[in-house]
Amino acid sequence: MAALAPLPPLPPQFKSIQHHLRTAQEHDKRDPVVAYYCRLYAMQTGMKIDSKTPECRKFLSKLMDQLEALKKQLGDNEAITQEIVGCAHLENYALKMFLYADNEDRAGRFHKNMIKSFYTASLLIDVITVFGELTDENVKHRKYARWKATYIHNCLKNGETPQAGPVGIEEDNDVEENEDAGASSLPTQPPQPSSSSCYDPSSMPSGGYTGIQIPPGAHAPANTPAEVPHSTGVTSNTIQPTPQTIPAIDPALFSTISQGDVRLTPEDFARAQKYCKYAGSALQYEDVSTAVQNLQKALKLLTTGRE
Repeated sequence: MAALAPLPPLPPQFKSIQHHLRTAQEHDKRDPVVAYYCRLYAMQTGMKIDSKTPECRKFLSKLMDQLEALKKQLGDNEAITQEIVGCAHLENYALKMFLYADNEDRAGRFHKNMIKSFYTASLLIDVITVFGELTDENVKHRKYARWKATYIHNCLKNGETPQAGPVGIEEDNDVEENEDAGASSLPTQPPQPSSSSCYDPSSMPSGGYTGIQIPPGAHAPANTPAEVPHSTGVTSNTIQPTPQTIPAIDPALFSTISQGDVRLTPEDFARAQKYCKYAGSALQYEDVSTAVQNLQKALKLLTTGRE
């Protein structure tokens, strides 16, 4: 992908979007779709903050140039041309990153790459708002991921051992105030696959914690850290795929046909299409379980009119 023209210095008014722009830069080659939507979020948020002062207008103008250049380069990508596909792509990427970090956390493997994965997952959930309001599940994931990143960062900084796994979020813990402290020393390089940081989906409990429900089987592929670069230097014979657990399929779905009195609304068709797009996006990550679950939801909705 062609290099983008650099942006002018970030105006102090736009401090709240600096990490989203950094995430965009980190994904220019790794995942241009993620990079595009991070910039789009920054653009929309910046317009709301200040679009009148000269330095802000200049910055937003250059950012708009980057967006137009990216859109031209990605013009034939469905994740750019269709919002449903783009939303599914971003949600799956954020969830993949969240689950990698959560797996490392539960195993007691505390390191900067894990902290960054938690924090970046929270930033990407911010970005999902370009498609509309967040689901309650995404709101909870964002809060937990951001808090975990800050908590573990502060523990390591103070020479303390973080508590592994699910712990309740202290309501008086101001995550937003600690955001910069938690992100300031995060590494700029993506995590590299290793024997200590390989993601094993089979080790992830299916239950919830602190009110957050992780869909059973909604995991990244085996041995896939949060932000794997295209070339990791790992030879193919060093990675053994981990069998995935396929969710049970409702036998009734095999014989179900659309009932004559079922009337589907345009919203029903849109939701069914969304489930199918989610399934397609999950298959890009070889996540069969999530794909099957979403296809089941679409089939049930289309045949019964209910979810």
